[in-house]
Amino acid sequence: MDDTRSMRDRMLAGELYIADDPDLAVESARAQSLCHRLNVLTDPSDGAAVRAVLDELLAELGEDSEIRPPFHCDYGYQTRVGARTFANWGLVSLDVATVTIGDDVQIGPGVQLLTATHPVEPGPRRDKWEAAEPIVIEDNVWLGGGVVVCPGVTVGGDTVVGAGAVVTRDLPAGVVAVGSPARVVREVSQG
Repeated sequence: MDDTRSMRDRMLAGELYIADDPDLAVESARAQSLCHRLNVLTDPSDGAAVRAVLDELLAELGEDSEIRPPFHCDYGYQTRVGARTFANWGLVSLDVATVTIGDDVQIGPGVQLLTATHPVEPGPRRDKWEAAEPIVIEDNVWLGGGVVVCPGVTVGGDTVVGAGAVVTRDLPAGVVAVGSPARVVREVSQG
């Protein structure tokens, strides 16, 4: 391994890195502080206050998008949200790798977008090594309440994922998927 590269560089490249790295801890603490500020707003219906915190936290928050607190993420700068997207209460974006959410996406309550991966072998896991794979939610997707999207998954545009589904592999555009693991049950009519 190239020991001159920082753990942050390794993380951003999708390589194994040590999550307890002091520099990453500072970045994570910044995100946790901003998430806390967002989640304890006196008036969470104050769209301007919510927007101000999210603009500071996230890499991008598109025009007319709304994320209802509580919201949690690892770093924030790895999460991009397109325009006119709505995320209901309790979105978790474990953005060790990039999380890209397109335009006009609907996200139900309690959805988890999980990019982090951990070694199966006990030694590296005990030594705190981990990695991550990006998640992409394309335009006009609807993720029902409690959906879990696993590392490395792309959900194609116009797709609907039923409540409680666990998405372990890519879903094509324009389908309905349900279950654990999520499976395609039909196409979406283009009406």
